[in-house]
Amino acid sequence: MKIRFGKMAECDREAVIDLFNYYIENSFAAYPEETVPYGFFDQFLKLTEGYPTVAVRDEENRGRFVGFAFLRPIHPLRTFRRAAEITYFIEPGYTGRGIGSNILERMIGAAKRMGIDTILANVSSLNEASRRFHERHGFAECGRFRRVAKKKGEDLDAVWMQKIL
Repeated sequence: MKIRFGKMAECDREAVIDLFNYYIENSFAAYPEETVPYGFFDQFLKLTEGYPTVAVRDEENRGRFVGFAFLRPIHPLRTFRRAAEITYFIEPGYTGRGIGSNILERMIGAAKRMGIDTILANVSSLNEASRRFHERHGFAECGRFRRVAKKKGEDLDAVWMQKIL
């Protein structure tokens, strides 16, 4: 499989939101309960201003969009600039193929170049696959907000995981 990584851009608006909406409707990986409009992409762009983003494409499948990722600040104060939060979503048919690991490796490299030495991931307690993925890649649970959200009638914790680079 030949995967291409590029910067997330305006041309990715619909693909990013379609994928995000898939996870909203079919999992606990994305927190919203209702799908979001394409205009929500502007919030992603604003959140990630000055931080690395990536759009992932399958070159063997005519450049098909298969995922996205970004880093963003964890706090607006510059005193927190050494840490960033990571977000990523991959098309279900493409998970388990090393794409997430490759994205994480790229994001870690970009983070280090920016002077970031801590990456945080906010994972739903009901998203066991994501928690296992992060643990396999050196993240450790560093905090848990119990029963702070409810989706599809189920209470969930926001689990914070940390990787010190």
